[in-house]
Amino acid sequence: MFTAQDHAHMARALRLAEQGLFTTTPNPRVGCVLVRDGVVVGEGWHARAGEPHAEVHALRAAGDQARGATAYVTLEPCSHHGRTPPCANALIDAGVARVVAALRDPNPQVSGRGLELLTLAGITVEVGLLEEAARELNIGFLARMTRQRPWLRLKTAASLDGKTALHNGESKWITGPAARADVQRWRARSCAILTGVGTVLADDPRMNVRDMDIGRQPLKVVVDSRLATPPGAAILAGGALLACAEAPARQRDALLAAGAEILELPGADGRVDLVALLTQLARRGINEVHGEAGSRLNGALLQAGLVDEWLAYLAPLALGHGARGLFDVPDLEHMAGRWNFKLLDVSMAGGDLRLRLRPA
Repeated sequence: MFTAQDHAHMARALRLAEQGLFTTTPNPRVGCVLVRDGVVVGEGWHARAGEPHAEVHALRAAGDQARGATAYVTLEPCSHHGRTPPCANALIDAGVARVVAALRDPNPQVSGRGLELLTLAGITVEVGLLEEAARELNIGFLARMTRQRPWLRLKTAASLDGKTALHNGESKWITGPAARADVQRWRARSCAILTGVGTVLADDPRMNVRDMDIGRQPLKVVVDSRLATPPGAAILAGGALLACAEAPARQRDALLAAGAEILELPGADGRVDLVALLTQLARRGINEVHGEAGSRLNGALLQAGLVDEWLAYLAPLALGHGARGLFDVPDLEHMAGRWNFKLLDVSMAGGDLRLRLRPA
């Protein structure tokens, strides 16, 4: 049974872990709090891959006071040698008496071994405190480890009548500055930003993180079946991955010279195999993918069952019947074929509404 103090210390560890929200990729976001005789003696959080983990920072801060302490960790301490030594061993060597972990690590290299090492060393181990909050914080990492596919979060911005642009493609701006600033934070926490060639040709977007200094840029990924992306497209600045179904030599050479990386993933009907694309991104250590695309790619992702989360921004305006819609999918003949979502939260972003949904 966890006490109120246990809950308070783990909540603090989760807040520490959140400080790595934009920077830890491909590693999970982890926080640690060391408590001895009811007093916090050390804290730490993981900032970047290759740098010390949360437990190491907390142990360094605690020094000799770590002996006999309780460690509250948001994820099972690692037990393997990666770019840094095992945290489970560090806790054992420091003489920690008890470890409370919010969540077991699904990484096959850890997966219970860290907890086993601690138990064999005589340390009291408890798991599951504030597990759901810890799971949400690392939902992309968990998705990559358990299903070998990133978490795909799709963002749309639409009028109240569900339109994303006028019939001629004009779309700037449907939502206001506050909503667009909110989108930047969702981009920043992602490992990759996904769009389609239609959006590239219509808007020439940069698809990067702006007005936030996070020390990195997410990988830009374009679904472009026949390599129609112009070599001078803004999205290629700094590099981008173009996923295609076929790569004509002329376009391929010009795009490679422009700094693009090209990945051939032919699927049905001359389209890109989207499942294969996400699988490839997972192999590159991509945890969260932020999708911002037009109705064709949105519809393809929806039909393939690849949308894990939907950020729907709604502006208080109407664009009319002839304007462009959200999802290009075949007409349904029966309501049984609809896509059902459950609403997670509703909030305001300036004068616009933001809905966060997941498949029901």
